[in-house]
Amino acid sequence: MTDATDGFPIAGKLKNIFIGKAKTIQDKSIFHKLSLVAFFAWIGLGADGISSSCYGPEEAFRNLQGHPMLAIFVGLGTVFTIFIISTSYSQIIKLFPQGGGGYLVGSKLLSPTVGMISGCALIIDYVLTITISVSSGTDALFSFFPGSMQTYKLGIAVVGVCLLILLNLRGVKESVVSLTPIFVVFIASHVFVIIYAIAIKANDFSAVSIETSNQVHASIHQLGVWGTLFIILKAYSMGAGTFTGIEAVSNGMPILREPKVKTAKRTMLLMAISLSFIVMGLMVAYALYNVQISDTKTLNAVLFDSVTASWSPFWSRSFILTTLISEATLLFVAAQTGFIDGPRIMANMAIDKWFPKKFASLSDRLVTMNGVLLMGISAIILMVMSKGSVQLLVVLYSINVFITFSISQLGMVRHWWIERGKLASWKRKLTVNGIGFILTTFILISVTIIKFGEGGWITLVITGFFILVAVNIKKHYFKTAVRLQKVRMKALSELHDALSHVEDYDSHKIPESVKFNPESKTAIILVSGFGGTGLYSFLRINENFKGIYQNYIFIRIGVINSKIYRGSAELDHFKHTVKDDGRKYEKIANQFGFYGKSMWTIGTDPVSEVYQIVKKLTRILPNSTFFGGQLVFSKTFFMSQLLHNHTIFSIQKRFFKFGIPIVIFPIKIE
Repeated sequence: MTDATDGFPIAGKLKNIFIGKAKTIQDKSIFHKLSLVAFFAWIGLGADGISSSCYGPEEAFRNLQGHPMLAIFVGLGTVFTIFIISTSYSQIIKLFPQGGGGYLVGSKLLSPTVGMISGCALIIDYVLTITISVSSGTDALFSFFPGSMQTYKLGIAVVGVCLLILLNLRGVKESVVSLTPIFVVFIASHVFVIIYAIAIKANDFSAVSIETSNQVHASIHQLGVWGTLFIILKAYSMGAGTFTGIEAVSNGMPILREPKVKTAKRTMLLMAISLSFIVMGLMVAYALYNVQISDTKTLNAVLFDSVTASWSPFWSRSFILTTLISEATLLFVAAQTGFIDGPRIMANMAIDKWFPKKFASLSDRLVTMNGVLLMGISAIILMVMSKGSVQLLVVLYSINVFITFSISQLGMVRHWWIERGKLASWKRKLTVNGIGFILTTFILISVTIIKFGEGGWITLVITGFFILVAVNIKKHYFKTAVRLQKVRMKALSELHDALSHVEDYDSHKIPESVKFNPESKTAIILVSGFGGTGLYSFLRINENFKGIYQNYIFIRIGVINSKIYRGSAELDHFKHTVKDDGRKYEKIANQFGFYGKSMWTIGTDPVSEVYQIVKKLTRILPNSTFFGGQLVFSKTFFMSQLLHNHTIFSIQKRFFKFGIPIVIFPIKIE
């Protein structure tokens, strides 16, 4: 693979410094080197779920309305839901080991349209993952600073997103490994403070149990049984942000170490246990210490102040600072999930033509660069518009993630029902997904109704608009595919007619190889595959430059995208396809009595790959001309520039810079 900045040394040096050098596709061990074992997957994909303990339990506790001991019941319900959702997603992992999560489940088990709705919700959810994680992390960090510095929070949050964009452009594994110490400090500090806080109160267990019983009875006496139950369920629903991120492992399967299913299940178990312990521990600690809500501090910061109140000022301040910094930085780590899984969902949807195809492309660092940039820029815009309000963002976040949760659970319920009787354990699996569907749908409806007027409508409007755009993109690609098929059929018809006039042509006879004619000019045709554009260009050369070119060289560049880059088997199959395309063109040139030769390579940047081949050819064949084709639409769709590649113009620009002429044939799509 070549560097995309070849020919631009300054740009190349800057790119190598900040983003890194290009990775080699041909390296057989590349997939092993870049994949994540369960521990690193726990960090890179599980950090989103675990970090939700920084804001999910707080939102639940805020909605208990002065009945702190009810937090214990909310915590128990939350832990139960965590294990139900994680178990149901473990079943999804086993059924869909290639990954795809809610998007693939909806598409395969319900319908492509339902899958698209789930995918749109997921993409917006991952934008919100970045926004809320960084905003909440900034809140945690500024809990340690005086109120006069709060005005700087939004600016620091935006800078944080920009740094994460740069880090993720370098690659998934690099970004995860570099953030591992932060994750370890967070887990260690929070586990310690939870155990310490509960242990201190446990010294006077009888008094605590009497106080807990009295408060619960007081709540029931004041509100009634149904009123108490309503508050518990409301707090449980409003703490829905706690469950976000559980689906990340099933979406990120392609980056896991083989055996992927086993690695994913280990990762899911690690995440479920650690998240449950921290969430339940915090909810119990909130209740035992009856922490009070603050406008300038997070609830965790208030709790840590209460727990360490008896310590010396130095040790108390040092511990709180370390814990809050680890909390803040872990939330930045959690934003990784948005940068890892968001672009992956975009790529899957792009492959299925719900999203522009360029979002399935990879950079030379083997990263879906367009997706990373779009996720980061969208997160910055949303952060500025919401002014980094965690309370508003949690509402938007929870609605979208539970749309996907509900669709995934419904799809799995339908699958097990169809498969009933074929598997011995179908009833158990159906029960798990059935309970998951009931719980996630209840939370979705509750949050939407309760928070509709407080910003819930915003996420529904954004998601609806996104769905509308996806539908129109799909329609455009479908119409284009039909028209391209007509172009291909027309080219094949013209090819057949032209061959019928070739002397001694026999369609049943394998053409003999024709030797290179050094006295004649050489036409070098850039092709993207064996189809309409390549055949069209070949026929137009013969029509417009009849008798001038007797030698034809076909340059076939295989562009690696996220679908191809899933394993060595897929990559080897793609190489075979690319080679086979070239041989087909050679055969056609020979049938016309011309010399035919194909050259191929694979990579992520077709412009750079073409130029590397061309540099060699121009030295060997100075008496040659380059040709290519470009689709031209009779009616310009307002997003056609975004939906279709214009690689040939980028190649033309590069060629012109080095004085290499190229002829581009317009291929009109009626």
